[in-house]
Amino acid sequence: MRDEREAISINKYISNSGFCSRREADQYIEEARVEINDNIALATDKVYLGDAVYVDGERIKLKQNAQQIYIAFHKPVGITSTTDLTDRSNIISFINHPKRIFPIGRLDKDSSGLILLTSDGDIVNKILRAGNEHEKEYIVTVDKPITPDFVKKMSSGVYILGERTKPCTVKQEGPKRFRIILTQGLNRQIRRMCEALGYKVVTLLRTRIMGITLANIPVGKWRNLSFTEMEDLRKQLKHSVKTEEASKRSGQPKNTKYKR
Repeated sequence: MRDEREAISINKYISNSGFCSRREADQYIEEARVEINDNIALATDKVYLGDAVYVDGERIKLKQNAQQIYIAFHKPVGITSTTDLTDRSNIISFINHPKRIFPIGRLDKDSSGLILLTSDGDIVNKILRAGNEHEKEYIVTVDKPITPDFVKKMSSGVYILGERTKPCTVKQEGPKRFRIILTQGLNRQIRRMCEALGYKVVTLLRTRIMGITLANIPVGKWRNLSFTEMEDLRKQLKHSVKTEEASKRSGQPKNTKYKR
């Protein structure tokens, strides 16, 4: 009989290998692209010592004591935040990092700005879960002049996707430009909020995730996170959770996609 103490869930195994995030591993499993010992893997399957795991025919192995990678990337418009190499606009091929990394969350293809990538599967859900309330900051331009009523409604909450968004910070910075700080991550949230109020987003730039900013990163370029940034990130994540507990805090469904 196999020892359950040596078992690991299939999505966690793939994530811990550095191949992709656990969320994307779930997608690969759902699409029947994952095999365990030549059998198509199910979401409930576990991996035991000695098992062979494949994604699209590629053997996946856990890395032992590998140094984790954390980078900040200035994503251009037109690049897709996916590890799926069949998508010609995928972020992994664009960056072409020598080590295997994957994005933490997503940034819409039509949006630009800061996105973090890592080889550390454990950190991903702590950052993404809405209940942890980690800030993300954006500069947005819209198609017509902004009114005080627009700013008030955006900041107090807009009804989209069957729920009212959380109160947030909104500051007008020009006739058609505003800055917004969110702690939520509903699918295309800012665009949907604007559309609900009769506006259309023209450009959307993410400038900050928690304490990490886009400063001094040219479009299409990346840099490693500094020691200070990593220390600050770990402090902020110290009391964060990476399970459904965070979703319960926010009232957000488990399968909500994090995208702008």
